[in-house]
Amino acid sequence: MLRCLAGLDRPERGRILFHGEPWCDTQAGVFLPPQQRRVGLLFQDYALFPHLTAEQNVQYGLAHLPASERRERSRALFSLLHLEGLERRGPRELSGGQQQRVALARALAIRPRLLLLDEPLSALDAPSREQLRGELRRLLREFGVPTVVVTHDRLEALALGDDLVAMEGGRVCQVGPVAEVFNHPVALPVARMTGFETVLPGRILRREEGLATVAVGPHALTVLEPTQAGDEVFVCLRAEDVTLGPPDAAPTSARNRLPCTVVSLVPEGALVRVALDAGFPLVARVTRFSREELGLAEGQPVTATFKAPAVRLVPRS
Repeated sequence: MLRCLAGLDRPERGRILFHGEPWCDTQAGVFLPPQQRRVGLLFQDYALFPHLTAEQNVQYGLAHLPASERRERSRALFSLLHLEGLERRGPRELSGGQQQRVALARALAIRPRLLLLDEPLSALDAPSREQLRGELRRLLREFGVPTVVVTHDRLEALALGDDLVAMEGGRVCQVGPVAEVFNHPVALPVARMTGFETVLPGRILRREEGLATVAVGPHALTVLEPTQAGDEVFVCLRAEDVTLGPPDAAPTSARNRLPCTVVSLVPEGALVRVALDAGFPLVARVTRFSREELGLAEGQPVTATFKAPAVRLVPRS
């Protein structure tokens, strides 16, 4: 898709319009060449020229400009992206984060009408990714350039996106504001890619007063009444919405309360992923402190609770 937007590939059929301007129309025989689209492209591996310095990489697309203007543009970008002092270094002398910023500066130097980012943070280690997510979001807002980001990282999508197009196998599953797609998936692939780890088949038994009762395995769960789903649904629940307590825990406001057995515990940094058997597979995520406080161990009985609004229902048709 990015290559088609950039003009590097031609789609077999269809149209690409940018602010109403036809860039490609296979039926009408229209194809605007890449050099006329003024698109900035940041590749997944950054694709910096190894024989050029950081400054020369940034100025690569500015050969048509006077030398003074090339220097001025690159100087401004090096300052904005906190790259001062690295102008004369080669790509191999830069850290992963510095390479990423140099590649971004090169993409922005041409003052693109559209910016394309292909997995922009995937080549970085986890700490660098976390640090640069917020920085990249700030930069994109500051430049105000329409940007298309391709990512498999849902945290990256949440941090960078305003609108989200969820795709599987080349087909669009859902389009909308990021929060809407993440909180209200309309298809099973979207639920999985947006972090719903517990996904189970269920059947709506009854609906009343804005709530629905759904049969899942041996249990009946209380959820918010869906507006569109039929009786056959997938019940979707995020691990962070499941609270664990001892078997004799006092009742809470959560409508769903299930006796469970701990199946496995997997550390995930400051958190622990807990796989549970509730008569069906259930996943929770707790802090390390909570794990120690509850004394969680494999085979231990616990109580899992979650609120009705935490459950999302996706049609099973």
